[in-house]
Amino acid sequence: MKEENFKFSDLQKNGDEPFENKLRPSRLSDYIGQDKVKDSLSVFIQAAKLRKEPLEHVLIYGPPGLGKTTLAYVLAQETGANIRITSGPAIERAGDLVSILTNLDDSDILFIDEIHRLNKVVEEILYPAMEDYAVDVVIGRGPSAKTLRVDLPKFTLIGATTRVSLVSSPLRDRFGIVHSLDFYTEEEIEKILKRSSKILKVELDELSFKEIARRSRRTPRIANRLLKRVRDFATVYNKGIVDNQLAINSLERLGIDEKGLDETDRRYLKTLLEKFSGGPAGVETLAAATAIDRETIEEVIEPYLMQIGFIKRTPKGRVMTDLSREYFGVNHQERLIK
Repeated sequence: MKEENFKFSDLQKNGDEPFENKLRPSRLSDYIGQDKVKDSLSVFIQAAKLRKEPLEHVLIYGPPGLGKTTLAYVLAQETGANIRITSGPAIERAGDLVSILTNLDDSDILFIDEIHRLNKVVEEILYPAMEDYAVDVVIGRGPSAKTLRVDLPKFTLIGATTRVSLVSSPLRDRFGIVHSLDFYTEEEIEKILKRSSKILKVELDELSFKEIARRSRRTPRIANRLLKRVRDFATVYNKGIVDNQLAINSLERLGIDEKGLDETDRRYLKTLLEKFSGGPAGVETLAAATAIDRETIEEVIEPYLMQIGFIKRTPKGRVMTDLSREYFGVNHQERLIK
């Protein structure tokens, strides 16, 4: 088995992770936000340790950038297990998954990102693997073919998905622990930014933290990305020091407004307002009109717009709210005139 085919790596190896991974917390106590999820997981981890058993299989779902992968790393660290990572689209054949599973050790964690994108044949291999820690391998072809059951080490599967509705019921039901991650509060994002700024060795004042947090879409990944971009502007224009005005100017040059919306978000909203009078409009129609693919609209753009009350998903299609009309300076009775 070639490693590049599956893109998995032992993330416990010291020094192998890229610099960006240093921003990830390694313990539940360092993981900011998602308090209900953390409280539950800490109990399950303790119970598994006391019984000297591997942690039950875990399914984590939520919009991109909220920390699903980071949480998998944290669980590995808390349980003292090695973690191997792959993704649903990377496992093309049933034999690929069998090869990965048979190379695990006792108590290892296998993390499958975008698990909803596993094909059906590969997914069915997981059923006995998760329940009985065994896989059935077919040897030979035709009338002489035989089925051989191969025992597996007792491992923990952690699946992550942005679209839990696309995870089949038989697979979803085999996870003993299922958690959803919610958008963060601005206060939690500020705490994340303060932690990241120390690791990145960049100086910010309190107003700068608040400004970046306000425009980060309540998403840690975006907050850290904006922090690094603001750091770049500070390095060039202000000797590496970030003050509030520099933060505002940097974010505006990046096209991020006070609501955290970027050019793509505004194009989506403008199209809905100008071409469809605020809706309703179907997602396929919007994808064609904006030249933005449906997956990006459903998984990246719309979750945040719904979170801040800018759009509604209805049976007839997407509809703008009064809040988003006000954002463009249009009341609920007016139409935007070009």
